[in-house]
Amino acid sequence: MASITDQLGQAFVCPRCHSKGGSAQKLAMSGTGLSRLLEIQPYRYSFVSCNNCGYTEVFNLRILEGRDDLSTFLDVLFMD
Repeated sequence: MASITDQLGQAFVCPRCHSKGGSAQKLAMSGTGLSRLLEIQPYRYSFVSCNNCGYTEVFNLRILEGRDDLSTFLDVLFMD
């Protein structure tokens, strides 16, 4: 089964040039305060760029994957 990020790249249709397919990359970010100090990165996004013109859209993986706070906590512990 393909990951959400791979599925986003395959299903991407560029709103600017209307070409199909894109390149997807994951990015994790820290918040402010304690998470930044401890280098915890609970915010995860997928950036999908058009292979033709480079237009990029950002998707929140927490919403797309439907994960709860326990899953996020376990990801932080095991650095997924």
